[in-house]
Amino acid sequence: MPPGTLQASAFSWNVRLVRYVKTGQPAKTMEIFQKMQQEGMVPDKFTFVPVLNACASLQALEEGRCVHLQIMERGFESILYVGNSLIDMYAKCGNIEDAWKVFDKMLMHDVVSWNSIISGHVKCRQAKNALELFHQMQQEGLDADRVTFLAVLNACAIEVAVEEGRWVHNLIIRSGYESDVFVGSSLVDMYAKCGSIGDAQRVFHKMPMHNVVSWSAMIWGHVKCRQGQKALELY
Repeated sequence: MPPGTLQASAFSWNVRLVRYVKTGQPAKTMEIFQKMQQEGMVPDKFTFVPVLNACASLQALEEGRCVHLQIMERGFESILYVGNSLIDMYAKCGNIEDAWKVFDKMLMHDVVSWNSIISGHVKCRQAKNALELFHQMQQEGLDADRVTFLAVLNACAIEVAVEEGRWVHNLIIRSGYESDVFVGSSLVDMYAKCGSIGDAQRVFHKMPMHNVVSWSAMIWGHVKCRQGQKALELY
């Protein structure tokens, strides 16, 4: 076999795996991964990221655990982006305990690691823990991004923690994300669910554009505050 043939073949398989994940075909991704191994091709560290993403999309926890074993056997668990994908897979499958085990074993964390573990706690309705983790992330000096703020605002809404939400709102303003339509919509939703319709209106009117989430949050917020006529007018 000419030099580089094996690596080139692994690369071509990985390209197919990524393509199917990006086009929303996780089942096909898993099928290609199985075929790859049946043909004797050994996965490399890049192979496992799209495969774990597919497991997360399919909520395929048992398949994800089998992939995790292969990762451990090949010594890839300590690689940052592989560890991040493992955390994300376990969290999205609702298994926050295994997500934590991976997180704790990692030698370092980046914003993606923190986003995955925070979002995982929110998904599992452990909003208070998610907020505590966000504070810990801040203490470690990592800057939040859009994904972080979306998860944390959701946690504030679940906990009906309006003061915490206002503190997060100030961070969002300082970070320059207030004009982001998704972050703005989450702010409207958080304030509305916390019963602070005045704050929700102020954020809504400052947004450069609106989407169905921001409109729905405003309408629902007025209903929650027994302002049915205003809700109908907004609709």
